[in-house]
Amino acid sequence: MIALITGASSGIGAATARRLAREPGTQLVLVARREERLRALAAELAPTPATILAIDLTDDDAPARIAAHVEQEHGRLDLLVNNAGAAWRGTFGEAGWENVRRHMELNFDAQVRVTEALLALIRRSAPSAIVNVASTAGRVSRARTGAYSASKFALAGWTDALHLEEAVHGVHVGLVLPGFVATEGFPQRQLVDRRLTRWIVSTPEKVAEAIVQAGPGGRAERYVPRPYWLAATARVVLPAAVRRATRGSAPPADL
Repeated sequence: MIALITGASSGIGAATARRLAREPGTQLVLVARREERLRALAAELAPTPATILAIDLTDDDAPARIAAHVEQEHGRLDLLVNNAGAAWRGTFGEAGWENVRRHMELNFDAQVRVTEALLALIRRSAPSAIVNVASTAGRVSRARTGAYSASKFALAGWTDALHLEEAVHGVHVGLVLPGFVATEGFPQRQLVDRRLTRWIVSTPEKVAEAIVQAGPGGRAERYVPRPYWLAATARVVLPAAVRRATRGSAPPADL
């Protein structure tokens, strides 16, 4: 299996690389901005073969460079994991459209552009799979994270349509929706340090397992931790109640 992982230098991406390296016959393509971290991870994964590509996914030529690398090194692609992403907090009144733009650029546009560049390879390798890593924030929004939610809502909606379109080509498209996960970018210290909230924080390793299930495993989508699907269901069935429950995340009004 040839598998490409974006955002592979740390957190969920690195955990996914380690998980896939346990699968017999796997060869990895690790993509992220930090070359030193990618090299260290590739060395750690030996004897599993792993090539690296240090690149910013928002660069204009990033998708073409990634596709050329995979074509040259492997000539096929069995699994694409669109995992790269970031978040910047701020209300719309504070951060405005620019904050929405940069979230969409990385969390949505970059995933779509990379997938477009690799789609012919993925189809040619069918049966194959694409896994898009969204977030429970792509089902339920909170104050100060609206731009992040917008990008993840878009990714979730696009994933559903892409699955329907690519199934006829033998390509499965799965979705993973993590909740609070303790990573380098999101340490979740306030939740982890409290006994009452510690249980709602998951690990990159559990998300990696969900990615395997939503990719080669053929699952449509997975929430991590699994009980988070209740919040997504409540958002559809009881929207007013969910709004009341999340009101505490809103900043105080100016007096």
